[in-house]
Amino acid sequence: MKLIAKFGLLTVAAALSACSVLEGDRIDYKSATKGPSLEVPPDLTQLSRDSRYVVSGGAVSANSYQVGQAVTNLPTAATAVGDVRIERAGNSRWLVVNRAPDQLWGPIRDFWQESGFLLAMDQPNLGIMETDWAENRAAIPQDFIRRSLGKLLDSAYSSAERDKYRTRLERSANGGTEIFISHRGMLEVYSNVQKDQTTWQPRPADPELEAEFLRRLMVRLGAPQAQAQAAATVASDRPISRVAAVNNVPVVVIDEGFDRAWRRVGLALDRTGFTVEDRDRSQGTYFVRYVPPNPDKKEPGFLGRLFSRAEAAEQPLKFRINLKSEGTTTTVSVLNANGTPETSQNAQRIVQVIADDLK
Repeated sequence: MKLIAKFGLLTVAAALSACSVLEGDRIDYKSATKGPSLEVPPDLTQLSRDSRYVVSGGAVSANSYQVGQAVTNLPTAATAVGDVRIERAGNSRWLVVNRAPDQLWGPIRDFWQESGFLLAMDQPNLGIMETDWAENRAAIPQDFIRRSLGKLLDSAYSSAERDKYRTRLERSANGGTEIFISHRGMLEVYSNVQKDQTTWQPRPADPELEAEFLRRLMVRLGAPQAQAQAAATVASDRPISRVAAVNNVPVVVIDEGFDRAWRRVGLALDRTGFTVEDRDRSQGTYFVRYVPPNPDKKEPGFLGRLFSRAEAAEQPLKFRINLKSEGTTTTVSVLNANGTPETSQNAQRIVQVIADDLK
């Protein structure tokens, strides 16, 4: 009887231990196995990058940087720890580190791998690093059987969510680096009334997950845990943005100055999966690739996309996302590859995608 009692106590302790680890932290990732990238959301794609682009948008001269600085800006909250500080404007957060991008690339790569991710993109020449799709094991419901048996049946459980994260580095005028982390998510839902078939569809980006990984990266770069936690909880506000038409050109109007609008639009492009080939902050331009949607094409499920050979992608189109500021208002428009304003349906869709993310 004593042996049975001891075994029972050990079982309960193990169950409580597993419960506390998973319920006390909403993040516990296990990357999906390597395979062709999942194409999400509609209109957006992962494409091969050109090698001719410089690191993180290239070195920014003081003169070109002052073009953006000359615009009137709203205040930005910032908290500094050592040579790392976190800044926040609305629901957008980023790190500012007083180190060059090439000094940070290795530690950031290690950070994502130590966090349980595989890297689907590792492009220092673009200043972009992106994880593969991964399952957040902490999102799995903790029923009695799972809490009791813990990891013994871990492989038998799966969540209906997948996540990936993009890290973008931009060199600042003083030689430091701005680090942006953006989240993209997918959700598995039933595709018929019988509920015997499922499909994967995009779910909204989660700014709080982005903030949590920024906090963890802050610690990885040398900040104390307690101070990093306090820095990540800065009060926020939301900008007013709206879709409009200027001379029949669809635009997004943001009630903010250039600096904050530039960062917000950059994060919006990252979150919605655009392929950003290059950027020129002095001209307020992001150079992106875009694949028009094909409503007649039947999309495969998550496993089909992950483990089977993908069909040939449609020919991507090149656009420029241009920002122009007047005082505390910034207008975002879509230009074609030659720099001419776009009035096409594709331009309207791109503007709407950006506006939806800024809300």
